[in-house]
Amino acid sequence: MSTELAPSKRQSRMTDDFFYFFLRLRKNRIRKVVADINARFPEESVEQRARRLITDQTQLSLLGGLILDLPTMIPGIGHALKIIGFVGGTSALVRMHLYLILQIALLYGKDIDEQARVPEMVAVVAGTSLAVGAPFLVEVLGLHPLLSMVTGSLAALSMSRLIGESAIRYYSQPQASGDAALAAPV
Repeated sequence: MSTELAPSKRQSRMTDDFFYFFLRLRKNRIRKVVADINARFPEESVEQRARRLITDQTQLSLLGGLILDLPTMIPGIGHALKIIGFVGGTSALVRMHLYLILQIALLYGKDIDEQARVPEMVAVVAGTSLAVGAPFLVEVLGLHPLLSMVTGSLAALSMSRLIGESAIRYYSQPQASGDAALAAPV
């Protein structure tokens, strides 16, 4: 599908490399997952297959949000471990959410190499970063660290659902080239 794009509509090499090297975005994996879900559930509508992806993603996000805040339970060094793990955990959640929107885009016939996907991916990075920061509010308020784990898990799960549902609404609509990103209000 990526060979169909005019050079002016393709993502730049720098953009593609940035997402590949810094966020480990593997578009071949995205294509493989979509091909697999299309092969396994050919009788389902595109929306039903997209919802399968969202369901799988929300389970992973819940677990990811829980693990991200697990270090807070270790007395003394928990805060330091949380800061170290925050970067890696945030990166993993961002990557999972990027995969989700690109998988849904591909299900709806969008080219994931198109420049139009870049603002959508940036919106996902920004939204996920905000959601991951939610448990820090618990810490600032001086509440029990266990509450941080709960808020982290729920924030990651909610963001995954929000991103997935927004992607379905966005990609199921006819789009002109250069449309606004997924960041439209819900």
